[in-house]
Amino acid sequence: MNLLFLGPPGSGKGTQAVRVARRLGVTHLSTGDVLREAVKAGTELGRKAKGYMEKGELVPDSILIDMIEDKIGGGHLGDGFILDGFPRTMPQAESLKQMLAGHDMSLDRAVLLVVDDEEIVKRLSGRWFCPQCQAGYNYPAQVPKVEGRCDHDNAELQRRPDDEEDVVRNRLQVYKKQTEPIVDFYRNESILAEVVGTGSLDEVFENVLQAVKETVK
Repeated sequence: MNLLFLGPPGSGKGTQAVRVARRLGVTHLSTGDVLREAVKAGTELGRKAKGYMEKGELVPDSILIDMIEDKIGGGHLGDGFILDGFPRTMPQAESLKQMLAGHDMSLDRAVLLVVDDEEIVKRLSGRWFCPQCQAGYNYPAQVPKVEGRCDHDNAELQRRPDDEEDVVRNRLQVYKKQTEPIVDFYRNESILAEVVGTGSLDEVFENVLQAVKETVK
């Protein structure tokens, strides 16, 4: 089974993708992980991507597609995969479809986690982390025992710059402009499943699994 997880930043798609991949016995392909792995391994594609990443520029679609194709062409994804973080634009979605077709493959389901803007803002602007041990906290769901201090090493907690409220709202606008058209693309392909992304992690997980299982009836 080949799946794609969609949703705005902070919707929980990465967390759910990991859990669903483990349950179904398929490979979780996070675009960020694939990029970092290629750069660390020093592959030709990794060296090309590193140049863009070091300049703070977006890695071109062609390089991302080639990296994913390397994974698929390597024969390690016979039991299926979950794509997380790609595609983000219509050209990427169209390139992905063509690339999969070249391997006699296709997506079985595109799962969209639906979360409203204010919930996303609350989730992301409430995220803090420890700069020493990288432990994560989230207000109000997971708070440290001492306000502003890590439970493990008492280091002062920090917030990523892109989790500031005004930045989060801008990220949402970018998402809507660039990524939401993909939703209609997969809806027209008749493979879109919309799942409410609010509730407990377990509740969302079960709802995602149900949406996926409907694919193989």
